[in-house]
Amino acid sequence: MKHALIATMLATAFAAHAADGTRTYAFEAFLDGRPIGKHVFTVATEGDARKVTSEADFRVKIIGITAYHYHHHADEQWTGDCLSGLVASTDDDGKAASVKLAKSGDANEIATRAGTTSEPGCLMTFAYWNPAMRAQKRLLNPQTGRVDAVKVERVASGQVTVGGKDVAATDWRITGGESPVDVWISEQGEWVGLDSMVSNGKHKLTYRLP
Repeated sequence: MKHALIATMLATAFAAHAADGTRTYAFEAFLDGRPIGKHVFTVATEGDARKVTSEADFRVKIIGITAYHYHHHADEQWTGDCLSGLVASTDDDGKAASVKLAKSGDANEIATRAGTTSEPGCLMTFAYWNPAMRAQKRLLNPQTGRVDAVKVERVASGQVTVGGKDVAATDWRITGGESPVDVWISEQGEWVGLDSMVSNGKHKLTYRLP
């Protein structure tokens, strides 16, 4: 009975697969425990193709005044577990950045405001929703356009709050990027949370499903 109740709760909280093969992960974001906004990932699957949209909007306020704002939007196209295209833009507290990826044969042409680079083979972004990410040795940062050498490993089991209830989950830690990222995956295989230290380790960023 307990497992059945958890499964029912998870199905509701995750915004399960729609009839058209679309899944939405709508995370609330917190900085040091204080709400700062949302980050919504939409994954639309049709056969071997995926379209992924990532939209983040954060505002850190002090005494009601916005002290920091961040907005990021990315549209990704995938074939299987490989990127085939990406267009992303970021406003990091007034600092603008853009990244475009175009696939040409085995090459990934990555264009940023600093210039264009080429990376061979199958590339993935930090696609926390995709189990295949856990086997990757490099990941594309859609904000900077940099391809980071990474290590992904299972480090712990614990509890994550989903919809006001504690859910058993496994912590998969990504190291090698700007800072370690802990990605929480439920026993049902669903992405349910994220934790990372930001601002050179001074603050903790947390994603949780409402």
